[in-house]
Amino acid sequence: MASRIPLEVQTNLVEYTVSELAFALKRTVEDAYGLVRLRGEVSGYRGPHNSGHCYFKLKDEGAAIEAVVWRSTFARLKFKPEEGLEIVAKGKITTYPGKSTYQIVIDELEPAGVGALMALLEQRKKQLAAEGLFDEARKRPLPFLPRLIGVVTSPTGAVIRDILHRLEDRFPSHVLVWPVRVQGETCASEVAAAIHGFNATTAPKGLSRPDLIIVARGGGSLEDLWGFNEEIVARAAAASAIPLISAVGHETDWTLIDFVADHRAPTPTAAAERAVPVRSELLITVRTFGVRGAGTLRRALENWRHRFAASARGLPRRADILALPRQRLDTASHKLLSALRANAVAHRSGLDKAGPRLRPHLVARAVSEGREQLIRLDRNRARALHLTVDRARRRLDAQAKLLSTLGYHNVLARGFTLVRAADGTMLRKASEVKPGAALDIEFADGHVEAHADPRGVKGKGEAEAKEPRRRSDEKQGSLL
Repeated sequence: MASRIPLEVQTNLVEYTVSELAFALKRTVEDAYGLVRLRGEVSGYRGPHNSGHCYFKLKDEGAAIEAVVWRSTFARLKFKPEEGLEIVAKGKITTYPGKSTYQIVIDELEPAGVGALMALLEQRKKQLAAEGLFDEARKRPLPFLPRLIGVVTSPTGAVIRDILHRLEDRFPSHVLVWPVRVQGETCASEVAAAIHGFNATTAPKGLSRPDLIIVARGGGSLEDLWGFNEEIVARAAAASAIPLISAVGHETDWTLIDFVADHRAPTPTAAAERAVPVRSELLITVRTFGVRGAGTLRRALENWRHRFAASARGLPRRADILALPRQRLDTASHKLLSALRANAVAHRSGLDKAGPRLRPHLVARAVSEGREQLIRLDRNRARALHLTVDRARRRLDAQAKLLSTLGYHNVLARGFTLVRAADGTMLRKASEVKPGAALDIEFADGHVEAHADPRGVKGKGEAEAKEPRRRSDEKQGSLL
C-alpha cells in the first residue's frame, strides 16, 4: 500500500513565481558556466538585425544552442559568422527568461581549423568571381617605368628591405611606404585604407600620386595571411585607379588580393623586378637604337645625295637656260630709246593742238560761275540751319510748359509740402516714417530738415481716438 505524503510536508515546499524561478536558473547557469569555448556549425544566420545585433544557432549532430552577438562585439570580430561555417565561439552561457531558453553570448569568434578557413575562402572567391572582380579584361597594364612606387607593407620587416635593395640593383626609383600591420585583427582595414589613401591623396614634398602600388608581405600560415583574404582588401584593390601588384607570401601562397590585383608576383622581390626594368639593359638598348638610327640616317643621306647628283646631271646648263631671255633683253633695250623719243613727240603734238583752244575769258567765266554757285549753296545752308534751330526752340518751349503744368512745384505753390527720407526717398504714407528718422520737407520756397517724433507715428484713426480734441481757441502746435 503506497504511503501518502502528509499535508504538512507538502506545504513546506518553497513557492516561486515564474520570474523568480527563471532568474534563479539564469544566475545558476551563469555562475556554473561563466566563460566557455563552444564548437559548432552556424545555422540560421541572416546577417545583423536592424538593431545591429546578430542571432543564430550553433549546432552539431545531436544538439543546438541559441547564439547572440551584440552590435559592439560584432564590429570588432575578426571573422564574421557565415551560414554553414564551423566555428569556435568564446563567450558566456546565460538564459533568456522570456522564452525559457539558454543561449551563449559570444565575445570572440574564429573558424574551427584550416578546413573552415578554406571553406570560407572558397565561398568568398565564388562571390567575388561572380561579381567580375577576377576578370582579366578589367585589369590594367603596369607602367613601363614608374616615377613613384607606393609600397603597402610593414616598415620594419625584411620585405621592404628586399624591395628597396632589388629596386636599387635594377633601376633606382622613388619609393613611398605606407606602413601597415600585415597580420592581426586590424591588418585588413589598414591595408584597405592604404590602397584608398594612395588613390585619394598626393604624396608629400611635391611628388605626384604613385604610378604603381605594391602590396607585399612575407610568407606565413593561412591564419597569418588571412588579412589579405578579407573582402574589404579585395574590393579596395579592385577599386584602385592605380595599377597594383600583389606580392603576398611565397610562390605557393595564394590570397584573394592575388586574384583581384592587376599583376600577381610570387614574392616581394619578384614584385620589385616586375615594377621596373634593368637600367643597364635599357642603356644598352638605347645605345643600340642610337647606333642603328645613326646608320639609317647616314644611309638615307647618301642615297639622297646620289639621287640629287643624278637629277642634276639631267638638268640643262645655265647658259642654255639664260640664252633666250638674254637675247630678248638685248632686243628690247635697243628699241627702248626710240620708243621714248616717239612717245615724247606724240605728247608734244597733242599739247600743241590743245593750246590754241584755251582762252583766258573762258577760264575766268568758269571760275565766276563756280564762285556764284558756292555762294548760293552757302546761303541755302544758313537758311536751313536757322529753320532747324527755330523749330527745336519751339519744341523745347512746349516741353517746358508741359513740365511746368505736370510738375509738383505747382502743387507746392498751393501750400502743400513734399516729405522725403534721409536718402531722398519720397514718403507717401505715415507708416513709412520710423520714429526718430531724419526727414527732409520741401516747401515751394525751400527745404527744411526735421526728425520724426520719437514717440512714434500714429494712424489717423488711432490719433483721433487717443488725442483729446483741441479747443478751437488753442494755438496750433508745431507740425514737427
